[in-house]
Amino acid sequence: MGSTTIIIIAVTAIVSILAFSNRTIMERLLLSPYRIVHNKELYRIVTHALVHADYIHLAVNMIVLLSFGLAVENIFKELKQAGIVGNATFHFLVLYLGGAIISTLSTIKKHKNDYYYQGVGASGAVSAIVFASIFFQPLSKLLIMGIIPIPAILFGVIYLAYSHYMSKKGNDNINHDAHFVGAVFGFIYPILVQPSLIKVFLNQLGLL
Repeated sequence: MGSTTIIIIAVTAIVSILAFSNRTIMERLLLSPYRIVHNKELYRIVTHALVHADYIHLAVNMIVLLSFGLAVENIFKELKQAGIVGNATFHFLVLYLGGAIISTLSTIKKHKNDYYYQGVGASGAVSAIVFASIFFQPLSKLLIMGIIPIPAILFGVIYLAYSHYMSKKGNDNINHDAHFVGAVFGFIYPILVQPSLIKVFLNQLGLL
């Protein structure tokens, strides 16, 4: 159960840890909009999710991925058993990798001529997983600051509002655009796969 999540975490942890002590690996894999656009190094759109800024950055992303990834994998397996989707592993990988890819697009456009801009981390992909979980279980309880329990849907609204605000403010080194876009992709992915799944979300909220 949840083998894909574990494999992603293991691979990401190994590559990230290797990159911490090997600048060549880091430079080869990180997100560089300039190199993606001008040197056609398109692989970076995916590989940036394999490297992280430091151990804390890596740990936070992987802990969140473990917490939500296992649940989302199980949801896709249940949907497969119900005949609603096809291969559960395929959809989980599309969700994760799609989050990694789509979350970079606005960043690439914004910084395509900035030779020195660099980005790392799986945050966009992880955000997609978190918000897919919110789609299917909007009233489940999530902990703010690890202490205060609030409904997942409220957490999602706060997260998006905060990411949008911080993106406009733009005074830190965090790619809030990637967080926002990855989250939106994760939330709408189930509807893209099977539009009737919107009923699952609405039923959870008592709207149907």
